[in-house]
Amino acid sequence: MLPKPRFLLLVAIIPPLLAGCGADRMPDGSPSIGVLQKVWGERGVGEGHIQKPRAMAIDAKQQLYLVDMTARIQVFDLDGKYLRGWQTPHHENGRPTGISIGRDGNVLVADTHYYRVLIYSPTGELLRQIGGEHGPQPEQFGWVTDIAEDHDGNYYISEYGEFDRIHVYTHDGKFIRQWGTHGEQPGQFSRPQSIALDQDENLWVADSCNHRIQVFDRRGTLLKVWGEQGTEPGKLSYPYGIVLDGKGHLLICEYGNNRIQKFTLDGKSLGCWGSEGRGEGQLFNPWSLVLDDIGRMHVLDSNNHRVQVVKLR
Repeated sequence: MLPKPRFLLLVAIIPPLLAGCGADRMPDGSPSIGVLQKVWGERGVGEGHIQKPRAMAIDAKQQLYLVDMTARIQVFDLDGKYLRGWQTPHHENGRPTGISIGRDGNVLVADTHYYRVLIYSPTGELLRQIGGEHGPQPEQFGWVTDIAEDHDGNYYISEYGEFDRIHVYTHDGKFIRQWGTHGEQPGQFSRPQSIALDQDENLWVADSCNHRIQVFDRRGTLLKVWGEQGTEPGKLSYPYGIVLDGKGHLLICEYGNNRIQKFTLDGKSLGCWGSEGRGEGQLFNPWSLVLDDIGRMHVLDSNNHRVQVVKLR
């Protein structure tokens, strides 16, 4: 929870910012997709504090799971109240950069620099892992970035580095298939940072360093690709986080453009939220976003060490 003095300051600051970040139009004239409701988070390494958070997920109980540069998984309610937390087994080589919630409620952590996926219970008990060995072979990994689970319980795992590819594993950790190589051509990747499955179980990939979105069927056949680098609405700069809203839209967290952008599934921009800065309603290299059950977007404002909550229009 934010300390009382900061809460009072927040109430005073938010109203003037609504003209720039929460009004019908953004400062550049483009549509705004939401209105800022709340900002929470405090930089630090103590319990309930966050230090450059890099991934976020939300479970069926509407609890937020954050991973930060201390290699901790911390759990908060939607108002930012700390509930519990734990730390990954090793972090000397680097920290996790991805987290998601499985269909069984377990917590799937992309332990990036240890070439593996860690699977935890919601209370932090380490249940098992997939991977752990670096290399090009089917059952080896590069730097793991994200995990998604389909209706059959299969895991889709993205990675970057030397290989830049997607793996598919069974629920009990047996290799099924993989696709992708490093490059700029359709079907290739340059740091696929975030993935998501749609209602038809097609896989959406934030191909971050190619500044685009790619969509594949379950077997890895490329279905569509769209996006190009730029700062104006409709273009992208390092898309790190993606969320499908189930209503025909894709929300993209742009690390490079310091904003959230809303698209149709065919790549037409419907508006943005956020701008570069450290004030409420501004972002500094955001990494991730999630949607709750009441129409709000929670944005992981990473280099500002906080979460911003936005009511979507």
